[in-house]
Amino acid sequence: MSELRLVGTRAELTALDRSEAVALVPTMGALHEGHATLIQNARAATAGPVVVSIFVNPLQFAPGEDLDRYPRTLQADLEVCREAGADLVFAPAVAEVYPQGEPQVTVDPGPLGTVLEGESRPTHFRGVLTVVAKLFALVRPDLAFFGEKDYQQLVLIRRLALDLCPGVDVIGVPTVREVDGLARSSRNRYLSAAERTSALALSRALRAAGERASYGVPAARWAAMRVLQEEPGVELDYFALRDSGLAELPDYPDKPLEGRALVAARVGGTRLIDNMPIHFPARGGA
Repeated sequence: MSELRLVGTRAELTALDRSEAVALVPTMGALHEGHATLIQNARAATAGPVVVSIFVNPLQFAPGEDLDRYPRTLQADLEVCREAGADLVFAPAVAEVYPQGEPQVTVDPGPLGTVLEGESRPTHFRGVLTVVAKLFALVRPDLAFFGEKDYQQLVLIRRLALDLCPGVDVIGVPTVREVDGLARSSRNRYLSAAERTSALALSRALRAAGERASYGVPAARWAAMRVLQEEPGVELDYFALRDSGLAELPDYPDKPLEGRALVAARVGGTRLIDNMPIHFPARGGA
């Protein structure tokens, strides 16, 4: 394994060896096992350089969100990157990514950016897609790896690559979970012990929906909502059942399809999201 390099400028990226496919794992730092899994998947996919970007992107935080308290743990992050097989960490300053200040030209996420997470956080995906487009332009990867935990983000980034960034293959990696089912997240460190217990209702609700999917969308939704409503520590933002592209579902699909159950909620002062794949058989088992 080559020695891990840390760089912070676009000029330093020009030295990347491009004789083999370049893989990019974009992150905001505070790395955990889920990020390590992304890096390991990237390492397995190419003999070329694996680049991990660490950048807390101000453009995707609305006023009053946790930009200032978002954990910044660069030294620990470098160790995660080293152990997982990364070759280079790109950790730019804000002025390196946005040299003219907040950009006047940004990426519009389109209709999908206005629902689910986009309805709760109206400017979020504009910021996410803008920084991903910037990173694609700076690093010029052949492969880019994103976690399925941020599933709506993954769908939108795939569309970004299709529409604006040809040549970048966007690869989704399944969510990494704790033993008890909680989805790994950098924000989990905000939870108290009691809040962490309450947070388990999110994954329980997703599993409950999957267990009732053979009876149709209404039954799956009812099963999930029952779990969420019975947990007093959870303030629900949304629960949704969609197809794999996040389009609305009929109550009783007339053919088998693979969908997604998605949930967002506040637990204490922390907003958490989660999702799981869900299989709907034809006509909801009716």
